[in-house]
Amino acid sequence: MRTEVAPPFSGSYDPADVTFLLKPVVMAPTSVAEKEAAIQSGRHHYSEMIAPERVPDDSYLSLYHAALARNGARLAQDVATLAAQLAARRPGRELVIVSLARAGTPIGVLLARTLRAHGHRAAHYSISITRDRGVDRVALAHIAGRHDPRDAVFVDGWTGKGTIAGELRAALANAPFGFTPDLAVIADPAGQADIAATADDYLIASGLLNGIVSGLVSRSILNAASVGPGDFHACVTYPQYAGADLSRAFVDTIAPLAAAAIPQPVDGHGARRAALKQECEAMMRQLLAESGTRDRNRIKPGIAEATRALLRRVPERLLVRDFEDADVGHLLHLAAGHAIPVDTLGGESQYRAVAIIRSLGDDA
Repeated sequence: MRTEVAPPFSGSYDPADVTFLLKPVVMAPTSVAEKEAAIQSGRHHYSEMIAPERVPDDSYLSLYHAALARNGARLAQDVATLAAQLAARRPGRELVIVSLARAGTPIGVLLARTLRAHGHRAAHYSISITRDRGVDRVALAHIAGRHDPRDAVFVDGWTGKGTIAGELRAALANAPFGFTPDLAVIADPAGQADIAATADDYLIASGLLNGIVSGLVSRSILNAASVGPGDFHACVTYPQYAGADLSRAFVDTIAPLAAAAIPQPVDGHGARRAALKQECEAMMRQLLAESGTRDRNRIKPGIAEATRALLRRVPERLLVRDFEDADVGHLLHLAAGHAIPVDTLGGESQYRAVAIIRSLGDDA
């Protein structure tokens, strides 16, 4: 029997900022070690479980605030640049921002606010995408029933090695709604985005945190117990952390700066994409060989992806290009707290950090 679609909601954001097309559920968390074992053994897909989330300690939060102070103006400039690129693609049309939950959500909020500040019509939805399982088609149908899919652009914060970009393209190749798999990101070191403000792997402050900077919403969940026919993909919400929530504070800090910033030309990103892809793949081949594995999912390149690995996975080691780089300071903090070895990241690429997930079995 078809279940009723959960009503859209906005998490801890202003309802004008975002509509989450997710189904809030109650779900017991799985410990990081148990989750890692289940993923690597093939017993469960990562999207079937959710790891515990807690409010970071004061020392880690101070690193977030330092990153926001250090790189906030740069992020605002990049948001303004990206918003201008989006507006130029469909002049006079409504822009439908479809952010990929959840790293894309704060960026989607900022883009929608910036577009509106410059007189453009913009809607913003946040939907689920999961590796190997695609985009939430119920969410796509919901959007297609209310907007012209040709006005939609998919938004994420950054690219790691391009897995989600590839998943988006594969999923929409056969989608019946008429969406184009255009992916816009702030930082595209992998050369996988269609539109990007920069290729630099720099620290976007929202990438340091989980739910408390993403509307008190978890990453998306996709399992049979939580998601039935006709349901949006699921999520857990964290109202118990409302006192520590930084979601609105983050966008309220950056949005006025982005609205005032003058968009900058993006010099030749399209022409650089092929070279960036080649650099990324060369680095991946080297790290796979050094790690003695063929499992690409164990390699997490980029500051933000390395951060998520240290927060939610079981890392074997962390690689950083420059130990004095302020943008990797939080990674060194996390690594020290969990006794994770840190080595130098060699070679020539855009990446400033890479995390290697520990193998819990023979995956060679």
